[in-house]
Amino acid sequence: MIVRPHYLDLLKTYRDVPLVKILVGIRRCGKSTILDMLQDDLIKSGISADHIISMRYTWEDFDDGMTDKDMYNGIKEKMTDGERYYLLLDEVQEITGWEKAVNSLLENANTDIYVTGSNSRLMSSEISTYMTGRYISIPVFTLSFAEYMEFKKSSGRTSKELLPEYIRMGGFPIVALSNFDEGAAYQIVEGIYNSVITSDITKRHNITNFDLFNRVVKYIVENVGKTFSANAIAKFLKSEGRSLSVESVYNYLEWLEKAFVIYRCRRYDLQGKSVLKTQEKFYLADASLKYCMMGFNPKSVAAMLENIVYFEFRRKGYEVYIGKNETKEIDF
Repeated sequence: MIVRPHYLDLLKTYRDVPLVKILVGIRRCGKSTILDMLQDDLIKSGISADHIISMRYTWEDFDDGMTDKDMYNGIKEKMTDGERYYLLLDEVQEITGWEKAVNSLLENANTDIYVTGSNSRLMSSEISTYMTGRYISIPVFTLSFAEYMEFKKSSGRTSKELLPEYIRMGGFPIVALSNFDEGAAYQIVEGIYNSVITSDITKRHNITNFDLFNRVVKYIVENVGKTFSANAIAKFLKSEGRSLSVESVYNYLEWLEKAFVIYRCRRYDLQGKSVLKTQEKFYLADASLKYCMMGFNPKSVAAMLENIVYFEFRRKGYEVYIGKNETKEIDF
């Protein structure tokens, strides 16, 4: 297991702080592995293994109708004394009322709690009801270039040699850990994308016209690094003889954001000192998402470098905007 020190250091900062630590990000970006890293670090720091409760929730749990009470009782029965327990709870978002169980464990037991999830159902309004001021959201992204180089350290290649590969293959850990060729890497990423689209979007929101939804996604992918609006997408579809309301486009964009497939970058008017509501940019969670759908095109490298820089700022904790100064655009 290759350690990702950025996240481990961040979690160490919040260790034993009475807040639920919620790690969120696209599927397969490495959240579960970060919990494994944390578990190893806790043991190294002297925490007894029997006081670390690691729960990885699966579709079998959801299909069996697991409730928040089942979740609470399943964890509580593992706590046999009054000492502090470290709870590492992976992929909880499909358990209805999970936040009630977690809040009860935070309030009624001696716990330090870490949670992961792959869609922002994890960050629903219910959290505000049960856990106001009692959690911190930690975004997890695919590998940065520095992390990618660490994953490829054994190859002996230089950063100059690895950068073109990183731009083309992206930063999903499962791809970086192996020596896949481009075709195999894109097949894996396509599988991740299809899993996200199926599990987190089309099923949840009952999308029946998948072809139309997919065309909206492709429009976004084709226009990474460019400003556009929901209205522009609706007009483009109309020019292709397809009909989709602006409201539906807004919904699609919101659902893609909630599944962490895309990230919205708002436009800031430097003169008016205000955030504009139109002509935003959207960036992809990983460059490989573009290439697995559209194939690699050297002309797209500049836009994908901008995509990479955006996420480097986000990893460092910045709130990122694109800028507008009269008629001129400012990237970040």
